[in-house]
Amino acid sequence: MARRAAAAAETEALPEIDRLEGFPHPRETVTLYGHDAAERELAAAFAGGRVHHAWMLSGPAGIGKATLAYRVARYALAAPEERTAVEDRLAIRESSIVASQVRALSHPGLAVVRRAYNLRNKRFPATIPVDEVRELKAFLGRTADEGTWRVVIVDSADELNLNAANALLKALEEPPRRTLFLLVVAQPQRLLRTIRSRCRTLEMSPLGPEDLRRAATAALAAAETAPPAETDWRTLEALAEGSVRRLLELSASDGLSLYRRIETLFQGLPRVDWQAAHALGEELGSVAAEARFALFFDLLLGLIARLVRVGAGGTGSENDMAMARKLIPAGRLASWAELWETIVRDKAETLALNLDRRMLILDTLARVERTAEVA
Repeated sequence: MARRAAAAAETEALPEIDRLEGFPHPRETVTLYGHDAAERELAAAFAGGRVHHAWMLSGPAGIGKATLAYRVARYALAAPEERTAVEDRLAIRESSIVASQVRALSHPGLAVVRRAYNLRNKRFPATIPVDEVRELKAFLGRTADEGTWRVVIVDSADELNLNAANALLKALEEPPRRTLFLLVVAQPQRLLRTIRSRCRTLEMSPLGPEDLRRAATAALAAAETAPPAETDWRTLEALAEGSVRRLLELSASDGLSLYRRIETLFQGLPRVDWQAAHALGEELGSVAAEARFALFFDLLLGLIARLVRVGAGGTGSENDMAMARKLIPAGRLASWAELWETIVRDKAETLALNLDRRMLILDTLARVERTAEVA
């Protein structure tokens, strides 16, 4: 117990890959928004005594998959008297001991597999290493009390490296009795087919505007942060694309102002305002601006992707529709799709070889200008 308490205290002190700084972690989030169908399906499985041993919670990043996973874990680990009598819901009393233990990651029946912070290099690994999965052997090997569950949450399962994925597959092939695996997945195609075949899949969709706003408002209130101005909500909702995490990131990092600078550059096409472009390069090109540099490319690529979707016959915001009509005439859709792919490739190469980030920003905007000039 002392070791578990020490581990819980260390967890609270160290950065967590799945926590957005300043906001409640999914395991601390009580209300689940916009995923009633998924919760009903899981609740029905528990009520009918036919809970499959492995579930894959699949959908875009930041929409509430981990929140649902911890909600399931609390319900599975709770005693019957701790569960609330709400039909089709996986609710327990938040004042219960189980709820407190899950929040603190101190429940003996819960194991979480994720990318752990490396104290030596002060970084998170790029993938979940095999050692993180191998630690499950002792957890799964313990004899569980009669009638109790053990829950394993893997977040995100598509971040497992090959050895870790194979180790997890072995556990899924021979699961101990009353063990529940919950795999949080944003890109299921990256998982081994053999892992996917052993899971029951719950497809979770991006949040609609109303649920997105409710979830974001609740998270902002919990973080004691003022909500965005009403005039900013519509733009943030469009950029978030149904992801509450993305909306919160944009709001907390002043991402909206950065996006508006990118949008202004695009509105001036087919000519780039090079004074503004050089200002962005100077501001975002240093290693110290790593987070803003990443956000710049995330927003830029997102804008190009939306314009391509609109150009292919999709719908979008009024601004995106007008911009697509101007920049992507008939016959030019493939050029903009190729531009997106080229920017992704150039960015990856720059980061891998530690090349000049300022020049990457300027070269990228030059590519955008050349693509727009042909329109």
